[in-house]
Amino acid sequence: MIHWRESKSGAGTLNIVNDESDAKKTVRVLIGGRVQGVGYRAWVRAEAEARGIAGWVRNCSSGDVEALFHGPIEAVDDFCSACRRGPSQARVDRVDIEETDMGKETDMGDVSHSPKRFEIRF
Repeated sequence: MIHWRESKSGAGTLNIVNDESDAKKTVRVLIGGRVQGVGYRAWVRAEAEARGIAGWVRNCSSGDVEALFHGPIEAVDDFCSACRRGPSQARVDRVDIEETDMGKETDMGDVSHSPKRFEIRF
């Protein structure tokens, strides 16, 4: 990544930084098992906010929980792994993860404009 910093006098400095922490990814996650009525969505929101991940979570009529996570690659990957455990009352049988392009997923909503926002949808 290249950073240009200009001073008030007009002089500038060019810094080339190999900063992969700026790299982001977006995934759609579908969690199956006993994941409704056990605080799973509230757990997801709290964990996402603590990890700096934007997105949303909602219950599905199938009994699954669906979520969209957007954030730094490592944080999203770690969070997906944590979803396999969930809160203590949950029993997670399945976690399906699909990397997605937010621009193509009109029903998903674009979370890139509010990078720290995470919501529970109903």
